[in-house]
Amino acid sequence: MVEWISGGGMGAVYHGRRLSDGADVALKLLHDERHAARLESEARLLSRLRHPRVARVLDDRSHGARRCLVTELVHGPSLARLLEQRGPLPVAEALEYVRQLCEALAYVHAQQVVHRDVKPANVVLGERGVVLVDFGIARDLRGSGSGGATGAIGTPGFMAPEVLAGGTVSPRTDVFGVAATLWTLVVGKPPRFLEPTLLCERADGVDRTVAEAVRAGLEPDPYLRLPSVRAFAGALGAGLEPARLESPRVLETIVRSAAGVFHAAAASIALFDRAAGDLVYECSWGPGAEAVVGMRLPLGTGIAGAVLAAGEPEAIPSCRTDPRFARQVAASTGYVPGTMLVVPLRRRSAPFGIVQVLRDGAAFGPGDIERGSAFVNLALATLDADAGETLTGGS
Repeated sequence: MVEWISGGGMGAVYHGRRLSDGADVALKLLHDERHAARLESEARLLSRLRHPRVARVLDDRSHGARRCLVTELVHGPSLARLLEQRGPLPVAEALEYVRQLCEALAYVHAQQVVHRDVKPANVVLGERGVVLVDFGIARDLRGSGSGGATGAIGTPGFMAPEVLAGGTVSPRTDVFGVAATLWTLVVGKPPRFLEPTLLCERADGVDRTVAEAVRAGLEPDPYLRLPSVRAFAGALGAGLEPARLESPRVLETIVRSAAGVFHAAAASIALFDRAAGDLVYECSWGPGAEAVVGMRLPLGTGIAGAVLAAGEPEAIPSCRTDPRFARQVAASTGYVPGTMLVVPLRRRSAPFGIVQVLRDGAAFGPGDIERGSAFVNLALATLDADAGETLTGGS
C-alpha cells in the first residue's frame, strides 16, 4: 500500500501498487466483518459494469479472511476535494461534470443497478473526465439485494426522501443525488431538506432553466420527480447521446439470434469506446467466448476495426488469407473461422459498434451483406420498442 485515500464505517480505501506489474490500484479493505455482505455485493455488481465513467474492478477478494476489493485507481481529486480547494465552481464547469455523471448513471441504470450514494465525494475527476466510484451500498434491481442493507442508508443532504422513509429505491433515487450534487458544486454546500428556494436565488450565473431542472430533480415525491438521469440532463440543456446497447441481456439476444440466423459457429458484438479510441468486445457466443469479452482493438485494427472505421458491412470469404485478420483474437480463443460477416451498428447514421458472425463451410458473400444489414436493423428496431429508447436514430 502506498497511501490512505479515504475511509468510512465500512472500511478504508488505499492507493496500492500491484506487485505483478507495478500498476497503481485502489484497494478497498473491510474493517468491520458485519459489512462483509456489502463488499461481496459491491464486487458482484462492479464485475458486470464496463464503462469509461465507472471504476473497473480488477480483483475480487471479497471472500476469505482478509477481505478486499481491487479497482482501477483514478488519478485525480474527487469533486468534494475540488470544492474544498476552490470553493463553489463556475456554473458551466459544474454542468459539464454533472452531464458526465449522468452518462455514467444512465449506463448503470441500464444494468438494473441504483448507486444510492451519489455525491461529490464519490465522483472523481480523472484524465478523461469524471468517474463514478464506491458502489458499497448500491442496489441490484434484479432482486439479489444490496448486501442485506435496509432502511435509511446513504449520506444526509444527498439522500432521497424515499430512502429516508425506508421506501422503494429506483433510478429516481439517483436523480435526487445528481441534483443535490449539482446544487452543492454551485452553492458550496448541499441543499436543505425540502429546500424551498430555487438554485438561481442562491448562486450567481444560474439561469431559470437550470434552476427549474434542479428543483424537478430534488422533488420530494419520487413519482413527481424527473424519471431518469437522461431526462434530468435534458432538462438542464445538457442532453446525453441516445442510449447505447449496454444491457447484457440486449447484447446476448442479438448475438445468439445472429448465430442462429446465419448458422454460425460463433458471434460477437463489439462497441466503440470513444474515450479510449478502442473497439471493445462486450458479448460473445461460441468457441472461446469468455476470452473474447473485454478484448480491445484499436480503431482500424483487424477486420472488425476496419469495418467500424469504414462504416460499411463486409463479407470475408476467407479469414485465413485476409491480412487484416486479428490473429491475437484467434490466439486467445483457439478458433480460426473460415469465413466472417461483419455489420456495423448505427446510431443516427454513425457507426458505434459491430456485429460479427463467424463460421466454417459455405463462405459469406454479397447476398449475406444485405441479409446481415436487414437483420441488424430489425433487431435494433425490435429492441427500441422493447426498451422505449431510440437506439438507431430520432430524438
